[in-house]
Amino acid sequence: MRNAAGRDIPDSIAGRKLHLYQGPWQCIPARQASGKRIDVDGSEKLLKSLDAAIDACGLRDGMTISFHHHLRNGDAVMKQVVDAIARKGIRGLKLSASSLSEVQDALLPHLESGVIVALDTSGIRGQIGKFVSAGRLPNPVMIRTHGGRARAIESGELKIDVAFIGAPTCDAYGNINGIDGPAACGSLGYAMIDAACADKVVAVTDHLVRGPLQHVSIPQTQVDFIVQVDSIGDPAGISTGSLRISTDPKELLISEYAARVIEHSGCFRDGFSLQLGSGGASLTAAKFIREKMQAEKIRAAFGVGGVTGIFAEMMEEGLVELLFDVQSFDSQAIRSLRDNQRHIEMSASYYASPGNRGPIVNQVDAVILSATEVDVNFNVNVLTGSNGKLMGAPGGHPDTAAGSKLCIVALPLVRKAFPVVRQQVRTVVTPGSTVDVVVTDRGIAVNPIRRDLLSNLAGSGLPLMDIEELHKLALEITGAVEAVPAEGDIVGLVEYRDGTIIDVIRKLD
Repeated sequence: MRNAAGRDIPDSIAGRKLHLYQGPWQCIPARQASGKRIDVDGSEKLLKSLDAAIDACGLRDGMTISFHHHLRNGDAVMKQVVDAIARKGIRGLKLSASSLSEVQDALLPHLESGVIVALDTSGIRGQIGKFVSAGRLPNPVMIRTHGGRARAIESGELKIDVAFIGAPTCDAYGNINGIDGPAACGSLGYAMIDAACADKVVAVTDHLVRGPLQHVSIPQTQVDFIVQVDSIGDPAGISTGSLRISTDPKELLISEYAARVIEHSGCFRDGFSLQLGSGGASLTAAKFIREKMQAEKIRAAFGVGGVTGIFAEMMEEGLVELLFDVQSFDSQAIRSLRDNQRHIEMSASYYASPGNRGPIVNQVDAVILSATEVDVNFNVNVLTGSNGKLMGAPGGHPDTAAGSKLCIVALPLVRKAFPVVRQQVRTVVTPGSTVDVVVTDRGIAVNPIRRDLLSNLAGSGLPLMDIEELHKLALEITGAVEAVPAEGDIVGLVEYRDGTIIDVIRKLD
């Protein structure tokens, strides 16, 4: 048969069927509609509005849309997109977000009207949390860890039809970064996996440049369409919520204890690695770890996780060689990622997915994490209150607990006259077998399976006691507290990082 170049080509050869050349653009799927080459300025990708992008992606009832949460409480992309979808009359969607902050309470009307009927997320709070807890969402919410979400997307278990990427800077070809522009948020680690695996990807930006960009977080090869809007959000909203440095004397004591546990654990040596969580006690512990590293002239090989300005300062001081950043938590960390080559952006998969050949959490020596409550079996809850109300996020908590060599959970013994060390947590998010030490202001409990730690800490002068003793002490302070019955219908599933279900969320009256 003769092809479009005028050459005679056989139908097959050596058992292989041959497809004949038909023209330079006829057999490239993305170009079949126009039948022409892409314009040099990328204008085929650049669309006039979110409405046009929704049409171009072929979004229809019942599909799955996704978003990232790097702007945290400053995000304005999710509302703009879902508002546009609602105006088109599209309904029955699943919304997958790397996390939902309280700013997303603005989506509540779309949940009530049926535009969104299912949620898949690593965190849920505020009015949406109440909506789900009341059993008003037609489908149980799926709660995943950061690593578990990456695993589910990569494996195809969580199929994303259209990913909307809030792009602080985007060039005309679709290259994206998070370090430039008026809404710079730093690392785009949680958006990377969505962009790589979604059927269609829309970059939503308020800073469109001709490009190409020098620093690329998400490449043009993964972006189908670009929409320019007035604003994708306010970066001032990044450093809100659980992220804070504590000045509370109780939390300062907890933080000092946690740092001393690391110091005497056996892993505190030149070349060790660490991660610090986003809660007050775990972040404040960085102050004490920093002082101990300076005093003993210890240098860490790397720090990992969500990165704060404290971590960035430790790198600048020569205390930490490298930073691996999946989410930048403040303006200082964002500047560091932009200016320092030793500050490295990483994807959620690289960070914590148990489905790849080796996430970096498996190389972490020590991690300090916060918690809502912990029980006598060292199980940890970071998702619900003791009454079952949705108010938090697993995030990377179960991922780093499983991967690290030393997992420290730091929390007060009592909060507002309620015991935090309990007989049984309301919701198991991180299993006790992956938690090594529980640090409170009144004492420290080492998991009995870690006999090596018990031996190492024996002469440290730290107030060591059994976890049951901590529980008893908490009840002596607060009095007996009856557990709220958990008997309602299931409104949520808590997925462990490997895809199995570790607990359920039940309806609250």
